[in-house]
Amino acid sequence: MAEATPAGAPSGKLVVKNIGLLLSGMLERPILDADCVVAQDGRIAAVGKAKDLDLSGAKTTIDAKGTALAPGLIDSHVHPVFGDWTPRQSQLGWIDSFLHGGVTAMISAGEVHLPGRPKDIVGLKALAITAQRSFDAFRPGGVKVHAGAPVVEKGMVESDFAELAKAGVKLLGEIGLGSVKQGAEAKQMVAWARKYGISSTIHTGGPSVPGSGYIDKDVILEADADVIGHINGGHTALPLAQISCLCEQCGRAIEIVHNGNELAGLHALRVAKELKQLDRVILGTDSPAGSGVQPLGILRMIALLSAVGETPAEQVFCMATGNTARIRELDCGLIEKGRAADFVFLDKAQHSSGADMLDSVRKGDLPGVGMVVIDGIVRIGRSRNTPPAEKVPEIVA
Repeated sequence: MAEATPAGAPSGKLVVKNIGLLLSGMLERPILDADCVVAQDGRIAAVGKAKDLDLSGAKTTIDAKGTALAPGLIDSHVHPVFGDWTPRQSQLGWIDSFLHGGVTAMISAGEVHLPGRPKDIVGLKALAITAQRSFDAFRPGGVKVHAGAPVVEKGMVESDFAELAKAGVKLLGEIGLGSVKQGAEAKQMVAWARKYGISSTIHTGGPSVPGSGYIDKDVILEADADVIGHINGGHTALPLAQISCLCEQCGRAIEIVHNGNELAGLHALRVAKELKQLDRVILGTDSPAGSGVQPLGILRMIALLSAVGETPAEQVFCMATGNTARIRELDCGLIEKGRAADFVFLDKAQHSSGADMLDSVRKGDLPGVGMVVIDGIVRIGRSRNTPPAEKVPEIVA
């Protein structure tokens, strides 16, 4: 397992030069005309041409060797428990493996796999606060796990949400995984959460774990949660007509996940494109789950939606970075001054038929990860999980 890193450790000045392709995370301008990024103590300080920037006094200098630099990938839908362990698959080191897939941040959709998970109101609040505190203090490999997402249950009142928010809880677990499954009661819980600055996600489709239920479009529309969680099912999807309806009648985030129905995911993407609302699309894995742990799940979603979904790869990268950061109110996901210095270096895989990294993704190949930086600190070099990249960056000073 990668070493757990506390938040806020100063990293000094970082200079990244000789970037061959700079992906911004911004749909309106997904590729930047720049070849250098400078960060100071974990924050982006400058972006542009090396000849125009102050590169002196760097603690760390990375020669990108012409590779692509993108914001670190964000998995919008995971189910952590504690530490780098998942009881669902009895596996250690799964978060570290996702780091090797370019993921630098994760959003919990509920710590539902904890053995003996408390479902009484006192217990579920205690679990959420503990999970939030735990992952805030313990970051495997530096990965930012935004956890502490209580699964709402019948009997919760407004003061419960006020208490959770005051304690630092900012997320709700998937509505529908607990006893709250009807539209009217879900709507009330969402409203209370929103009042106190807590973001909400609703389960979509058939049941995924014991105790969860079938949540259809009518419940989702009435609840009006901030994120339509795994719109392509987790795992069983709604009929395509209902997915179209959700995209058209609800203005909330459209989350497409790896552990869902691929046809339904591609359909949701197509409808979002027709509506000219790709800014609503975010990506997750919905893992660990019964189908396992997918360290390359976000990269695989990017390749699928680009190649089969016929969407430019540079735009799909935005769905896994800037879109998610904006909707989830994170300080990462974009290459711009003031944002967290979380980067993934990518190049086309050896022997890919693509002309370059983006073209290889458009052709359905996974790119190779050559290095990952979180908060201005190099966390890993060449990935042990992706296919080997043709070129990899190098620390030169």
